[in-house]
Amino acid sequence: MNVAKSGYRVFSANSTAACTELAKKITELGVELGKSVVYQESNRETRVDVKESVRGQTIFIIQTIPRDVNTAIMELLVMAYALKTSCAKNIIGVIPYFPYSKQCKMRKRGSIVCKLLASMLAKAGLTHIITMDLHQKEIQGFFSFPVDNLRASPFLLQYIQEEVPDYRNAIIVAKSPSAAKRAQSYAERLRLGLAVMHGEAQCSESDMADGRHSPPCVRNTSGHPGLELPLMMAKEKPPITVVGDVGGRIAIIVDDIIDDVEDFVAAAEILKERGAYKIYIMATHGLLSADAPRLIEESAIDEVVVTNTVPHEVQKLQCPKIKTVDVSMILAEAIRRIHNGESMAYLFRNITVDD
Repeated sequence: MNVAKSGYRVFSANSTAACTELAKKITELGVELGKSVVYQESNRETRVDVKESVRGQTIFIIQTIPRDVNTAIMELLVMAYALKTSCAKNIIGVIPYFPYSKQCKMRKRGSIVCKLLASMLAKAGLTHIITMDLHQKEIQGFFSFPVDNLRASPFLLQYIQEEVPDYRNAIIVAKSPSAAKRAQSYAERLRLGLAVMHGEAQCSESDMADGRHSPPCVRNTSGHPGLELPLMMAKEKPPITVVGDVGGRIAIIVDDIIDDVEDFVAAAEILKERGAYKIYIMATHGLLSADAPRLIEESAIDEVVVTNTVPHEVQKLQCPKIKTVDVSMILAEAIRRIHNGESMAYLFRNITVDD
């Protein structure tokens, strides 16, 4: 394909091996990677030099998020602004893992950082975003431009069917009630049973996430003298329970993000105690921070399967239990369809509102 006549170009927003590799896989559809240099000055400032004309072109910026999240965000913002001031027609961010997506709800006197980041990207010049498995689908409402939230589940479902021996004897597990909808989606598509874990091992993210505990937890005696407001009772988690029979089964825990793995390790131990003989974890984004590889290697978990939305090659060297599923194909198809003005509905076929 002649790049000059195609009307669009693809750039990598950083020069790390993982981002460049993903960008090359995506551009195998026939478009050469755009020429640009992204680097850090001696004072740690981000600098971007675009080495070719982009006037009137549709530009796709591919940005994976390595461990240094804030540097990756600045690289994306600076590159988008550089392309905007170079008269690019449209600037579309391909951000497989959207950072700060867990900070999408009010926490006490905190801030909704995900909304702030959405505003910054719009101000920098982005006109569209392609991402994958947002932590909460409602995040799309933070943006003033279109967001295509692709799904990795078809690739993970295919992995289960092809790589998990005797998967028909498996059961899909949600490690907390909040993950039950995702687990139910997998279970229904694979025609498998469903189990839900509830109790002390569940993720505590939702406890203080919506600002309901922002007021003081004491009676306000200085308020209206005749006003008596009822107090909210404190939460008390019950002992860990597993709703569903996992005895003699392969347990497959599904989630969108695996970062700190303590919850997953604890869940695996409980499932082993309940009789599960193999434990798999399926997640879209493998952040695998801190000591995650060591904890996984020493745990009852047999295999952790994640996609290549986030670089994790170092973690794979530390823990052979970590496997990778390539999702560059769907990102490449999304780019092609957006450029050609084709419908994106094909990429969302058989996906319901709850998925």
